[in-house]
Amino acid sequence: MSAYFFHFAVYYRGFFNCLTTDGKVFDDQKHVWLQARQVWTYMRLYNEFERFKKPEILDAAKRGAVFLQKYAKNPSTYKCYLALTRDGKPVRMQKTVFSECFYMMAMSELARGTGEQSFKDEAIKMMDRIVHWLRVDNTDINLPDYAGIPPTSSLAEPMMLLCLIQQLKDMDPASLDKYGDLPQWCIQQILMHIQRDGKYILENVSPEGKELPGSHGRVMTPGHSIEAGWFLLQYAIQQNDESLKNTAIQKFMINPFEYGWDNEYGGIFYFMDVDGFPPVQLESDMKLWWVHNESMISFLMAYKETGDQAHLDRFAKIFDYSYSHFVDEENGEWYGYLNRQGPVSLSFKGGPWKGCFHVPRCLLMCEKMLKQLCNK
Repeated sequence: MSAYFFHFAVYYRGFFNCLTTDGKVFDDQKHVWLQARQVWTYMRLYNEFERFKKPEILDAAKRGAVFLQKYAKNPSTYKCYLALTRDGKPVRMQKTVFSECFYMMAMSELARGTGEQSFKDEAIKMMDRIVHWLRVDNTDINLPDYAGIPPTSSLAEPMMLLCLIQQLKDMDPASLDKYGDLPQWCIQQILMHIQRDGKYILENVSPEGKELPGSHGRVMTPGHSIEAGWFLLQYAIQQNDESLKNTAIQKFMINPFEYGWDNEYGGIFYFMDVDGFPPVQLESDMKLWWVHNESMISFLMAYKETGDQAHLDRFAKIFDYSYSHFVDEENGEWYGYLNRQGPVSLSFKGGPWKGCFHVPRCLLMCEKMLKQLCNK
């Protein structure tokens, strides 16, 4: 495990997540996404790999959870903050459910590894709130809507909820019973984003699954689409649903990879416009670490399921680009942000959005799949 993300604020608890190229702390603000993701990562490694079943890893995860439970959420609403000061005071809150989703993942993985009922209860309570916000009443998570803002369904929300369903299943399959048709609701919401005769995945559509006007409606995020692909494929494999398997691979993996790959410089674009207009996101042509991590998982999973050599070739192509561009051979860990041509644009190893999650999740999942392939 990299030493980078083991920086722990002993006095106040919680993890420092803003780290320079060589691992020095450059900002002591603590971002809840990353605090929770780091707890989840430590526990997933502890739970699934014998070489990481170490008391210091379990202890670090538990201490991170103490910080989260004490400071991360508003106790009256269970809405989590986005960022905290070093000593846990709220700094910012998002009008989304992603801090809450990662909080739930952390608690459920702790429950899975420790058997402690308090972590399980906390995970289920947060899951209940997330489902309520997304399916019943979003008052607690949204600012008032202005007249000019069209109602929008974002791909990120149902795909994240599908991820939480798998997390609950890992923790306790029986705990899923109370959520009824939630898995099918997530699938239906995700599939609405297949647009333009099935060729493209749009990040934002109307609640009815129609294309929205303007650049907001035309935006594609290849990395999100491909990540949603392995969430769908994983679920489809468990359900033995051949139609969903094919949709996950062709629509959410292959198509976004083909239009998202930069044929001139290599790597996968961050944002794209379905009509070829310049994307309004200034970072659109950058190459980000997590996009390539999720794509490695996706195509290796597709190869493991189908045996199709083309998927392994795509995995190898992404692997070669990633290990020749993102990996810091001198200091360790991965850079997160490259410019379009490939040189490092931002040299820090941890920041407000990059932490101990996508890289280790990718590596642990790929290691497990490769071992299974080797044992066939």
